[in-house]
Parts: sequence; C-alpha cells; structure tokens
Amino acid sequence: VRELVLDNCRSNEGKIEGLTAEFENLEFLSLINVGLTSVTNLPRLPKLKKLEFSDNRISGGLDVLAEKLPNLTHLNLSGNKLKDISTLEPLKKLENLKSLDLFNCEVTNLNDYRESVFKLLPQLTYLDGYDQEDREAPDSDAEGDGDGVDDEDEDEEGEEEEDDEEEEDGEEEFDDEEDEDEEEGEEDEDDVSGEDEEVYIQDGEADDDDDDDDEEEEEEEEENPKGEKRKRDTDDEGDEEDD
Repeated sequence: VRELVLDNCRSNEGKIEGLTAEFENLEFLSLINVGLTSVTNLPRLPKLKKLEFSDNRISGGLDVLAEKLPNLTHLNLSGNKLKDISTLEPLKKLENLKSLDLFNCEVTNLNDYRESVFKLLPQLTYLDGYDQEDREAPDSDAEGDGDGVDDEDEDEEGEEEEDDEEEEDGEEEFDDEEDEDEEEGEEDEDDVSGEDEEVYIQDGEADDDDDDDDEEEEEEEEENPKGEKRKRDTDDEGDEEDD
C-alpha cells in the first residue's frame, strides 16, 4: 500500500491506532479531521513523503515526526492548535521537508510569521503554498497529470486549427463558386448581347430587303403608266389609219 486515506474517521482518545510498521511502503497518508491530539503512536514510515494532519487538535509533540518520517517532503498541519513558532522547531530535523501548511493555526497571526518560519526552517521552499518571493507552489496533482493536460490542449488546438482550415477552405470554395457564377453571368450577358446584335443585324437586313422591294415596286409603277400611254398612242394611231 502506497497511499492511505483515513479522513473523518474517529481516533481513540486522540491517538493513532491500527497504523503499524507493516505499512512501511506508504508514501502518502491522510488523517484529516480524525480528532487527533497527539502523534505519539505514529509508526516509522521511512518512505512516507506526504502527510495530511489538517483539522485536528495537535498542539505539539512534533519531534516524533522527525524521528519516524525521515523522508517527509510535504506536511499539512492546517487547522490545528499550534500557537508558537517554538513548537515548530522539531521540524528542523526533517531535512527533506519542502512544503509546510499552517493555515488556520494561531501561529500564523504572529508578527513576521513567514519570515520567522523560513528562518527557522531553511530547508523549506513553500510555506502555506508560497515561497519567500510570494510565488505560488505548483499543484502536485496538476504536475502528475501535466502530460495528459498538455496532450488535451494540443488536441483541442489541433481541432481548432483543423476547423479554421476547413472554414478557410469553405470560404475559398465559396469565393471560387462566386467567381465562376460571375464569369458565367458575364458569358451569358455576352451571349445575349451577341444574339441581340444578330437580331438587330437580321432586322436591318430585312429592312434593307423591304426597302429594295419598295424601290422595285415604285420603278414598276413608274414604268407601267408609260407602257399604258404608249399602248394608247399605238391604238390611237391604228384608229387614224382605219379612218
């Protein structure tokens, strides 16, 4: 067993029970809000790195932690009865301790609280989630899932890029279709205007033919009276000869 969570379980007279050295492979232990007043019965857990003791009634006796948990890196004592900086002195022996949380403990109300704790525990990197330069500590869960999150972000970005490309392709196709429609429209207009010209030309030719026919008829009409006059003259001459 590497992780053990016993949050909200009831302790016996404020002491740890049932947790033995058999759990030597534990790396994470959580005992939040179990009514602890003492950590005396804590077994030796050489591989434990993270310990959650928040929302209990612990007021001291932290020297046990240094003895039993030599590789501890993260300790959460938020919501306990720690009042003085001196109660934290045993933690100096936890050479690997990097993160300490003391939210809602009375000790946090002291003047120069942060400066005093960082001075007392020089191995600390983060106190209450921030380093000495007030830079926030990275979320351990986020770090563990970082690769997956990055992959998801990359996938989403890839999908967005694909969508953008599809939209651009769609717009280009739409523009091409519009250009084709415009070209077809211009060709249709050219065809129509060409047909109009042909009709106009044909009409013009028809008018010319009509004009030619009219001129021929007029010429015939002009010639016919002369012919009739000649005929009459001939008839008159014949009548005179008969006389």
